[in-house]
Amino acid sequence: MFSQVRGSDAPRLLLDAAHRLTPLDAALARDTLLEAVGAAIFAGRLSEGPGQREVAAAARAGPSPPSPPRMVDVLLDSMAILIIDGYPAGVDALWRALHVVRQEQKSDATDAESRWLWLAFRVTPEPLAPELWDDDAWQELATGAVRIAREAGVLAVLPMALTYQACFHVHTGEFDTAAALIDEATAISEATGGTPMMYTSLVLGAWRAQESQALEHIESTIAEVRARGEGRVLSLAEYATALLYNGLGRYEAALAAARRACEYEDLGFFGWALVELIEAATRCGQPETAAAALDKLTERTRASGTEWALGMEARSRALLSDGRVADALYRQAIEHLGRCRITVHLARARLLYGEWLRRQNRRLESRTQLRFAYETFSGAGADGFADRARRELRATGETVRKRTSAAVAELTSQETQIARLARDGHTNDEIAA
Repeated sequence: MFSQVRGSDAPRLLLDAAHRLTPLDAALARDTLLEAVGAAIFAGRLSEGPGQREVAAAARAGPSPPSPPRMVDVLLDSMAILIIDGYPAGVDALWRALHVVRQEQKSDATDAESRWLWLAFRVTPEPLAPELWDDDAWQELATGAVRIAREAGVLAVLPMALTYQACFHVHTGEFDTAAALIDEATAISEATGGTPMMYTSLVLGAWRAQESQALEHIESTIAEVRARGEGRVLSLAEYATALLYNGLGRYEAALAAARRACEYEDLGFFGWALVELIEAATRCGQPETAAAALDKLTERTRASGTEWALGMEARSRALLSDGRVADALYRQAIEHLGRCRITVHLARARLLYGEWLRRQNRRLESRTQLRFAYETFSGAGADGFADRARRELRATGETVRKRTSAAVAELTSQETQIARLARDGHTNDEIAA
């Protein structure tokens, strides 16, 4: 049930199985508890029966880990700490778990160790690196997981690995690459009878800002996951809606969606949703709402301490600041984000700084920031934010022509995937495989 439909009943079934296994095989019971934690994360607010805290408490009260602990054991214990004790208390354990997974992925694993790696990846590392704002680990884990899954032919895991890698490419502004990976993941899921992963396609649609298509996809996804019980996608769908409307400059709608996204702390998405909430709230004249969200965001970014995390905090804090303080914070955000791979958020920081500079009547300075943002968003295909930057540039007195795409032949997703593989020099046999 968990592998095929990620249904809301999976946490209860897996937790029951773990309890039955405990007197028979402690290691297998802990494996199953990790599966139950993962199922509870996917079920989120729609879980039928045990939620994340109940499953995490069962894991903490379950069989003790062997000595030395396996990777599965490190992950299980770290997730229990995070869920029960909260982000600041759990962040060190998460870093340890992430380090162990990265080392395991680099090693020449035996068949048994590979099983642990797949179990661990399917359940937790998908949101682990983004939860810690670690773009280096995200790239390494995503690339490695896809490579190993292809070599081993693990079709139960490959779509998830492809989706995970696609989401990384969305954040680096490589939308076409992300789309190709999404198409491949969808094709594999459909061919094997699994449920396609909608996660990255929702976020990509929001960045591309084709409003009617994006909203139709979001609404149909919400209806589908409600019926299936995959509650984690509800938060992602609301985050994507907030992202879409912030890009379009429709801040009231963005604020409403961001509030809904932040009602439940879904692993991997909550920090992103807080960022959208802060921007929308400040634009809607609700500084108290933005300040409360900033406190929650800071709790996470300070604990993480990565360039990505500190850049997002500085950018968000600048929105609630004035004068020299705001100026310094925007510069800090650009400096931090310029040192990591998360290109789209660097462009957003420069867009916000450019907007702020223009309102301070510093038009020449604002043009530099806005031009960078416009070129980055236009090149990636982030049309909503590109239009926002273009409007601001025009307000500074600079003439900017809106980019248009030449008409291209419409291909199916499979035809597009084949064309890309052929372009990259693969043989017919390789493409067929």
